[in-house]
Amino acid sequence: MPINFRHCTFGYGRRSKILDDLTFQFPVGNTVFLGVNGAGKSTMLSLAASVRVPAVGRVRYGELRTDRRSDLAEYRRQVAWLPQQAQAVAGLTVREQVAYAGWLKGMRRSHARRRAVEALRWVEMEPFADRKASQLSGGQLRRVAVAQALIHDAEVLLLDEPTAGLDPRQRRVFQNVLHRLPDHVHAIVSTHDVADVETDFDNVVVLDGGRIVFSGTVDGFLAHAPNDIAPGRRAEAAFHKLSGPEESWAS
Repeated sequence: MPINFRHCTFGYGRRSKILDDLTFQFPVGNTVFLGVNGAGKSTMLSLAASVRVPAVGRVRYGELRTDRRSDLAEYRRQVAWLPQQAQAVAGLTVREQVAYAGWLKGMRRSHARRRAVEALRWVEMEPFADRKASQLSGGQLRRVAVAQALIHDAEVLLLDEPTAGLDPRQRRVFQNVLHRLPDHVHAIVSTHDVADVETDFDNVVVLDGGRIVFSGTVDGFLAHAPNDIAPGRRAEAAFHKLSGPEESWAS
């Protein structure tokens, strides 16, 4: 069940519109959300997470709306958000920080503590469960943040640059998490890195200047690369084609 934007407009000032009358529905499955820095990806994900509300228009997940206060608790239970900046909660251990995220989503404290261990196991951070979160490296803290997004069985995971700061092994741990997600869970992963598009995702969405310029399958995305491009660079070439000054495309 995808997240739907209907005639959404949002900006950070009267003269700064990041999104203008955007109508779009994210596809089902694992989606890589591409765009250069400043394209509006983080803004769009924060709207999808109900952290912000559009000035005009509505964001929905099924019948749940982010602008309807009575819907917010259930909306946030079903839609989990991992922002760009992963932060340690002062004084808490890794297990406590993940459990706290579950408690905030309405889980019972005892259940949250049990599920915290499972979520940490998914991201290969269980050995650090009793360490203070403030003692972790940046890459480790990103993995803990992913565990926080996984703990309460959300149906949609909004992950904003989740592999930033991760070394190659840690990136593979994250990719393994994506591959093991249940069929009813949909991940939307924002990035400007196309390295793993062909192996890790079902769909590609490209945002450029606050507009969706492509939404479709991975194969449809790669088809925008020039025919003479080397196989290993097709995703990069397609991205540059779609996010450049040329005419916009849609699948």
